[in-house]
Amino acid sequence: MKNTTAAPVVSPSIDTAPPPTLPAIGLSTWAQIDPFLPIGRETWRKLVRAGKAPQPIRLSLTCVAYRNEEVHKYLADPLGYRA
Repeated sequence: MKNTTAAPVVSPSIDTAPPPTLPAIGLSTWAQIDPFLPIGRETWRKLVRAGKAPQPIRLSLTCVAYRNEEVHKYLADPLGYRA
C-alpha cells in the first residue's frame, strides 16, 4: 500500500522578504519615503514649508522628489534638521 500523504507545500511568506530600505543616494517620491516617516503627508508638507524638512525638487508639474541624502539627514535628527 502506498503512502498517500504528501509533504505540505510551503509558499514564500511576506515575513521572509527583506525589509525595505531607502537608498543612500538618488531621488525618491513621497510614496517611496512615506514608509520610513513617522508622520503623515500634510505634516511633512508643513515641515517642508517651514524649512524643517528637505525641500522637494520639482521634476514636472505633477511630480516632486526628495534627495535621499537629505531624507537620511532628516531621519537621523528630525528635531535638529534645517533645510
